[in-house]
Amino acid sequence: MIRVGLTRFDEHEYLTGKKKSTLFEYASYLPVVELDTSYYFIPKKSVVENWLTQVPENFQFIMKLPSALTSQGELPETMTESELATEFLTNLAPMITAGRLFCALAQFPASFKCTRENVDHLRMIRRLFPELPIAVELRDHSWYEPRFLEKTRQFMEEQQFSLAVIDEPKKLATTVPLDPYVTNQKFTLCRFHGRNDAGWMAKGPDAKSKRTLYRYSQSELEELRQTVKKVSEHSENVVVIFNNNAGGDAAENATQLTTMLGLSYQGLNPGQLDLF
Repeated sequence: MIRVGLTRFDEHEYLTGKKKSTLFEYASYLPVVELDTSYYFIPKKSVVENWLTQVPENFQFIMKLPSALTSQGELPETMTESELATEFLTNLAPMITAGRLFCALAQFPASFKCTRENVDHLRMIRRLFPELPIAVELRDHSWYEPRFLEKTRQFMEEQQFSLAVIDEPKKLATTVPLDPYVTNQKFTLCRFHGRNDAGWMAKGPDAKSKRTLYRYSQSELEELRQTVKKVSEHSENVVVIFNNNAGGDAAENATQLTTMLGLSYQGLNPGQLDLF
């Protein structure tokens, strides 16, 4: 099965006609969402339970692992990595138990290069979450260099990680290629960030708005369609997430790709009813 969705649920005016949308409204249009809430702070169990009341029974979530576990933040004071992982699992338990968690996303920065130390870090992630479906996003090209690529793939397979299929700018030497190789036949996550070469390396408080400012053309969407179809031939469940939303383009691109793939989702939330 292929599901297409977006990052966040509240900022997609193209779908709902609203500047700020609710999760219920979002789930009237798409069957999956990626949330980065847990990257910054782990949501309370009551918040997770509330999310579940707003979506249909077949709706799926992708939740990012905390930044302190993916080399992008500091551990909270007096807390170990194991304790942070336990809090993540405990608070997300309603979602996991209900079968609504498609996967957790371990998104690593470009500074996370292919080194022995970082391979050990990935092993630690699996030890912390032995049963959790985890997609790993790597943003440095070193993992995909010819001398390491096969070992990278083999390692991901051995650890039962899904190596995320990533689309990002093509003209930078450090970015990763669009590689449709499947490392976990049960599930695969595709994340499409856009191809803003000039904005991808931006720094500062508005960096995100520059990195993801991009609208995929029809020919680029066709390339992505072929990639997703190839992935789906080797993976039972595929989720495609569009993250190119600094200019509000993600929802329309997601809708276009859904149509191009011939997808039609049943069991979504009801939309707003007309009076007549």
